[in-house]
Amino acid sequence: MKHKVLAAAAFAAVGIQVVPALAQSSVTIYGLIDTGIVVESGGAAGHVTKLTSGISGGSRIGFKGTEDLGGGMSALFLLETGFQNDTGALGQGGLLFGRQSYVGLGGGFGTVTAGRQYTPQYLVLSAVDPFGTGYAGDAANLMPNTGNGASRMDNTIKYASPNFGGVTGELAYGFGETAGSTTAASQLGAAIGYANGPLNVRLGFHGRNNDTVTTQTGSGRSTLLGATYNFGPAKLHAAYGVNKGLNSSPLRNTVNPYGTTPIVASTDSADILVGVTVPFGVQHTVLASYIRKNDKTALNQDADQFALGYRYALSKRTDLYAMYAHIKNKNGAPYTVGSSIEAGSGNSAWNMGIRHTF
Repeated sequence: MKHKVLAAAAFAAVGIQVVPALAQSSVTIYGLIDTGIVVESGGAAGHVTKLTSGISGGSRIGFKGTEDLGGGMSALFLLETGFQNDTGALGQGGLLFGRQSYVGLGGGFGTVTAGRQYTPQYLVLSAVDPFGTGYAGDAANLMPNTGNGASRMDNTIKYASPNFGGVTGELAYGFGETAGSTTAASQLGAAIGYANGPLNVRLGFHGRNNDTVTTQTGSGRSTLLGATYNFGPAKLHAAYGVNKGLNSSPLRNTVNPYGTTPIVASTDSADILVGVTVPFGVQHTVLASYIRKNDKTALNQDADQFALGYRYALSKRTDLYAMYAHIKNKNGAPYTVGSSIEAGSGNSAWNMGIRHTF
């Protein structure tokens, strides 16, 4: 106590006010580093073999924290930057905190956050995909990865509800920030879910206004219903999605990977996903999924994806993996096998790598 009094007196002598630290706060540093060999084939460029970063999930380092404000309320923040550990470059086009960047308040009412955040529809997709929207089997190879930053929305306010007997919900609005219009380029996302024991069901929606001040092009709307059920020996995955309008199902690879006809993204499609996760002991996990893209436009560019994978856990934080996926495109469909952060260059790909979290 004597030392505290002397310190306070010293600060006061130079005009610094000492405020008692009443609130508890914490900051956590975390991250993921993923590097592996990728072999792609089936595209116009032929075989591509490369060492790449972020195959299972983008390599990242993040900072998250909370401060207890009293009365059951807390302030919270998250800053997460993506990087390519094979080259050292920043991810997400060079953005400093391109993965996520938000601040907000939490309490008994839920949480309200503002900044760059994941869309509710994408969180449904990543939860239901056996490959977690990563590796060669990434569901986003065929299914919509909503948002203006792939799976994320800029300039977003999001509300996440507390848990009401297993029921949770999210509502997000992304400001278009277009001069002369309050709706142009804006985005709206929502999700509701129910979790009880082995069952997890979620319904997600994303709407994207494509208008500009001078052009009225309507909106793209994606709705996804997904569920998982854990039987113990295996977890079953299933999802059904409906996509309507421009940018409702944007293509990941837009550079005409097969060198045939000009490519066009579907504006009317339905998606079906079925999959399974099978753990063996504490070290082995087998993953598998099948996805069908049913293009309902006049082009009828359907596609089917088959994916199979294996993970071997060296520890709780480090694992090795081997993954494979193949897409069967129909009527000139342009879909490619990518991974968490890459669009891919052909209709088949192998991944072999190592992932470490901290």
